Amino acid sequence: MGGNEINYFAGGNTAYGYVHHFESNFQQLDRLFILKGGPGTAKSTIMKSIGNEWYERGYDVEWIHSTQDVQNVDGVIIPQLKIGLVDGSVPHIVEPQIPIVVEEYVNVGKVFDRNELLPKKADIIQLTRAIQRGYENVYDTFRKALEQHDRLESYYIKEIDRNKADQLTKEWIGDHIRPKKEQTNAIVKHRFLGASTPEGPVDFIENLTSTVTNRFFIKGRPGCGKSTMLKKIAKTAFERGYSTEIYHCGFDPNSLDMVIVRELDWAIFDSTAPHEYFPSKKSDVSIDLYNLTITPGTDEKYETEINEVQKSYKTEMAKGIDRLKAVKKLEDELNKIYNKATNVSSITSIREEINEQIIKEEMVR
Repeated sequence: MGGNEINYFAGGNTAYGYVHHFESNFQQLDRLFILKGGPGTAKSTIMKSIGNEWYERGYDVEWIHSTQDVQNVDGVIIPQLKIGLVDGSVPHIVEPQIPIVVEEYVNVGKVFDRNELLPKKADIIQLTRAIQRGYENVYDTFRKALEQHDRLESYYIKEIDRNKADQLTKEWIGDHIRPKKEQTNAIVKHRFLGASTPEGPVDFIENLTSTVTNRFFIKGRPGCGKSTMLKKIAKTAFERGYSTEIYHCGFDPNSLDMVIVRELDWAIFDSTAPHEYFPSKKSDVSIDLYNLTITPGTDEKYETEINEVQKSYKTEMAKGIDRLKAVKKLEDELNKIYNKATNVSSITSIREEINEQIIKEEMVR
C-alpha cells in the first residue's frame, strides 16, 4: 500500500532564464544524495525507481519534476526518512553545504564507456552548443513576452483601488491566519506553481491541494494585485509561526501564484490562465479581484490596447514553447549518443548502493 504523493516543480524556464529553488526544499533533510553526471546517465530512472520502492513500502514521496521532460524527475524526497535525491547537474546545480555528513556526491558519470563516446566527440560538442544557444533563444523570447505582459498589467494597475485591495487582504488575513501562541520552528519552502515545458504550460495544482479543505481561487486580470495579496499572506503566515509553501510564477519568478499553509488547512492561488481552475468542492471559494478592486468598465475602456498586447504576448509565448520543443529534440539526440555508451549493470549497481544506504538509515530510526 502506497503512501501519499505530491508533485511539484522546483525550477523553471522563466523570463529571467533558468531559476531554481531546490535547496529550499531540502532544509529538513538529514541525508541528500546529489547525483552528478552527463545526459543519458539515467539519473531520473534511478530516482524514480528508488522513490517508487519506498512509496510502495508506505512512505510519503515528493516528486520534483523536470521542466525539460515532465515525465522525468529532477529530485525525490522521502520526508519521513528525511532523505532526498537530486540531479545536481546543469542547469540546476546543487552543491553540498555540509559534505559527507548530510550531502553526498554520487558519480553517475562512471556508467559511461569513454571509448564509445570519443568517436562521437564532434557531434556531442555540436549538440551541446546548439542546446545552449537554443535555451538562450527561449529565454530571450520569454523576456519579450514579459515585456508585453507588463504592458498588459499597466492598464489595470492604473485603475486599481489600492485601499480596497489592502483592506481585502487585511480582512482575509484576519479571518484565516490566527496568531500562534506556541513557538515553532516554522520554515518556508519555495517552489513553482507551474512550468513552461516543451509540451506547454504544466501545473500540479489539483494534486498539491487535494488534501486541503479550504481552497481560495483568486480571479482577475494581470495587474489586479493577485501576487501582491499572496506576498502579504505568505509573509504574515510565516511571521505568525506557520510553515509556509510559497509557489512562484513559472513565467515571472518575482511574482507569486500560490500559498499553502497545511497546518491551517488552506491554499490560496491565482486561478487564471494558464492555470485556470474553478471551484469544485463545497468549501471552495472564488475571490474576483477585478470586480472587487478595479474601476468598473476598465476592460471596455482599454479594449483595443488590451487586445493588441494580448495578441503580442500570446505570440511570444507560443514562440517560446516552440523553441523549447526544438531544444528538447536536440537533447533527445544527445541523450541517444550517451545512452548507447551506457553500462546498464552499472546503473543498477549505483541504484542498489544508494538504496542500501537508505535502508540502513531507516533501520536506525
